[in-house]
Amino acid sequence: MNESKPPVFSKRVIFLTAVKYSVPVLLGYLTIGVGFGLLLTEAGYPWWLAVFMSLWMYAGAGQYIAVGLFTAGTNLVEACLIQLVVNARHIAYGFSMLKRFEGTGLFKPYLVFSLTDETFALLSSLPEKFDSGGEEERKLLMFYVSVLDQCYWTFGTIIGAAAGTLIPFDVNGIGFALTALFVVLMIEQILRVKRSGVFIVSGAAALLGVFFLPGKISLLAALTLALLISFFMERKMKLSKREKNE
Repeated sequence: MNESKPPVFSKRVIFLTAVKYSVPVLLGYLTIGVGFGLLLTEAGYPWWLAVFMSLWMYAGAGQYIAVGLFTAGTNLVEACLIQLVVNARHIAYGFSMLKRFEGTGLFKPYLVFSLTDETFALLSSLPEKFDSGGEEERKLLMFYVSVLDQCYWTFGTIIGAAAGTLIPFDVNGIGFALTALFVVLMIEQILRVKRSGVFIVSGAAALLGVFFLPGKISLLAALTLALLISFFMERKMKLSKREKNE
C-alpha cells in the first residue's frame, strides 16, 4: 500500500501564502511601527536609531520601553534587567518551538531571533496544508513569514521616524496600539486553537499579578504561574486521553 506523499508547492506559491497569512501582522506592525518611530523622534533621537533598533533589537514592546529608559537616564544594568523581565515570555516561546524548528538548517538562527509575539502566533498554527506537508515547504514558509513580519515592522518604523522628523505629532496614546494588536491576535488564536482554558488561566494569572504583586515582579510572576498551571492542565489532559484509550 503506497503512502500518500505530501503536496509540493513552488517557492512563489509559498511566498504568496506567507504574504496572505501575515496580513494581520502587516496591518498591526505598520501602525505600531509608525508609532514607535514617532515616539523615538519625539523624544529627540535621530530617525536612523529607530531603523537600527528594528533591525538588530526587533522587540516591539521592548523598543517602546527602551525609549522611556533612554529618556529616564536608566543605567545599563537596570535597563537590561527590565528588558529581561519584559521579554522573559520568549523563553516559553522558544521551548515550545524547539521541535517545530528542527531540521530548519541555516534558517534556524534567524527563526529564533525573529520570534516575536505575533510571529510566534503565526508559526505555532500554520495553514493545515503546510503544517502537515513536506518539511522543505514548511520551513521555507516559516522563514518567509518571519522575514515579512520584520520587514513590516521596520518599514513602519521608517515611516514613523521620517514623519516625526519632518512633521510635529502628538504621540499621546500611541503606546496602546501594541496592546490592541496583542488582543486581536489572542482572539484569532482562541478561534483557531479552540482551547479557551489556556487563555482563561493566562488572563487570571495576569490579573492576580497586577492586583496582588509588586509592579517589578508582577509580569514575571504572572508568566510563571500561567506556565505552571498550563503545564499541569496539559499533563492532566494527556493522562485522561491515555486512560480512555486503554
